[in-house]
Amino acid sequence: MKKERKAKAEKPQLSPLEKKKKIKSGILYWVILNLGVLLTALGVFLFKGPNNFATGGVSGIAIIIARFTANIPFLTQPVLNLILNFLLLIVGFIFLGKGCTFKTAYCSIMYTLEMYAMEWIMRGLGMEQLSALNTLTNEKFLEFVYAMLTTSIGAAILFNCNASSGGTDIVALVIKKYTKMDIGKAMFITDLLIAASTFFIFDTTTGLFSILGLFFKSFLVDGVIESIGKSKFVTIITSKPQEIAPFILEGIHRSYTSYSATGGYTGEARTVMLTVCNRSEALKLKIKINRIDPAAFVILTDTNEIMGKGFRSSI
Repeated sequence: MKKERKAKAEKPQLSPLEKKKKIKSGILYWVILNLGVLLTALGVFLFKGPNNFATGGVSGIAIIIARFTANIPFLTQPVLNLILNFLLLIVGFIFLGKGCTFKTAYCSIMYTLEMYAMEWIMRGLGMEQLSALNTLTNEKFLEFVYAMLTTSIGAAILFNCNASSGGTDIVALVIKKYTKMDIGKAMFITDLLIAASTFFIFDTTTGLFSILGLFFKSFLVDGVIESIGKSKFVTIITSKPQEIAPFILEGIHRSYTSYSATGGYTGEARTVMLTVCNRSEALKLKIKINRIDPAAFVILTDTNEIMGKGFRSSI
């Protein structure tokens, strides 16, 4: 009995190819995760902070609080971000579990360090600290567009990695977990009050930009997440399945499902092959099928999210 239990507990051994793919996938995951953090930090430091675009999130709260703590040197925006993120990480640990909290904690720390690094680089280059009186371009609308693009794309990348830069993103993830609400709508609910408060704390123009940015970010995040997660569902109707199958298995390293069918017009026997792959793999497969069986009928359908081995493994 003990041996049987031990055998059941043992994990299946991965082949050298599977191990190599797993290592590459892990490295790529952390590279993409850090890219999301960097884009978010750049957007806040270069555009959102100096223009007081408080479109929500901890960065928005920090921008508002910094207005009242300008005379306290150590309470800078990065420090305020760190304090607020720490409090919300506790909430994340309770409701989202250790996995998400670890990644979110990592992103929060990296985000703060990158903000400090940007301040240090600016001082090293002899440049003045960016502020409402000294923005990057002095073109408010242009800076608004770049603020929303960089922070929204950064947030979407992090959400796609099942992480976040912390802050009210954690609240949005909690709402998503316990409801059927999209991330963008959840973020909109949690950030609306923060953006609305800028009308009273700063000025009408800043308030209008902040509200507009809130709408812009909510919809852009959902759009970017769908674009990142988009794959191709491929249906192949062919008379040469034995020649196409090896390329699916070895050429693009995917699996497939097949079944027999009969042509309604010709009455001839055909095989229907179903597979799912990313966009670049779908292009390779389409070209290969055209070479093997020019008469094959191929249907490519966009899919926004795939659950299963080789794709997203959890919600």
